[in-house]
Amino acid sequence: MTVLVTGASGMLGRSVAVETLARGNAVRTFQRGAADVPGAEDARGSLTDPASVRAAVEGVEAVIHLAAKVSMAGRPDEFDAVNVEGTRTLLAAAREAGVRRFVMVSSPSVAHAGLSVVGDDALPADPERARGEYARSKAEAELLALAEDAPGFAVVAVRPHIVWGPGDTQLIERIVERSRRGRLPLLGGGRALIDTTYIDNAATAIVAALERTEAVHGRSYVITNGEPRTVAELLAKICAAAGVPGPRFSVPAPLAREAGGLIESVWNLRPHDDEPPMTRFLAEQLSTSHWYDQRRTRAELDWQPAVSLDAGLERLRQWYAAR
Repeated sequence: MTVLVTGASGMLGRSVAVETLARGNAVRTFQRGAADVPGAEDARGSLTDPASVRAAVEGVEAVIHLAAKVSMAGRPDEFDAVNVEGTRTLLAAAREAGVRRFVMVSSPSVAHAGLSVVGDDALPADPERARGEYARSKAEAELLALAEDAPGFAVVAVRPHIVWGPGDTQLIERIVERSRRGRLPLLGGGRALIDTTYIDNAATAIVAALERTEAVHGRSYVITNGEPRTVAELLAKICAAAGVPGPRFSVPAPLAREAGGLIESVWNLRPHDDEPPMTRFLAEQLSTSHWYDQRRTRAELDWQPAVSLDAGLERLRQWYAAR
């Protein structure tokens, strides 16, 4: 197939493009800047520009849609413009161009209402209850995509959960930097049990969904390593891999949630180039359990994670040691 991968300048998008190429497909990437994926055609543009979107989907047979505004703070209209309306534009252009498969890369946060998730499967996306503008807008985008599922245009949604790996600037780098500054607390003692996804596993699962789209269309899948750990253990091992101290103090979870909500409100009063130190959503994520039943995902996508949590941590250690 010829496959369009949107958002290929990000860590996950680039890994997906590389994996798609490795499976023998032709790949075109689409993002605002250069993706620099060897062997892929590089198209540039924005989801907010219908003309560039139409040009990007011309001649492709499948789309893997990863491009999104990802942030813990920001105005609702900013998230809507990219995550909701951009997805709507891409869906319309894809159908018009004769695309037959569409993989919507979503997030487990679309169905997370701030409470613990203990062994659930993929629950329905719920924009009304989703926490934060990112989760709310991604929930709306996922529902838009699945509503377009029809004969000749097969749509599947995949939700990789807390993707990480060497070179990750979204999660790992922030953890390491906060640890260096002595600003990495545990919330509620770090007792919450959470699952994560090593980058290679996330990429292979998304490409598995592409290959299985016509058999599993109309459905949503959460993707994880299937190895839940406490937040305290995960943070300690990530910090150890990077050679920095682990968390040295704990903050009561209710206090962190209230403080996060206040910080977020003040943060949104003016533009920022960086992320707030805490939000209510982040406090909830760090103080509530969220791990998922992977049996249906693995059976229906015919996929298994190849890199264990410990193997991924060792790769992370080697990456930092080389630097």
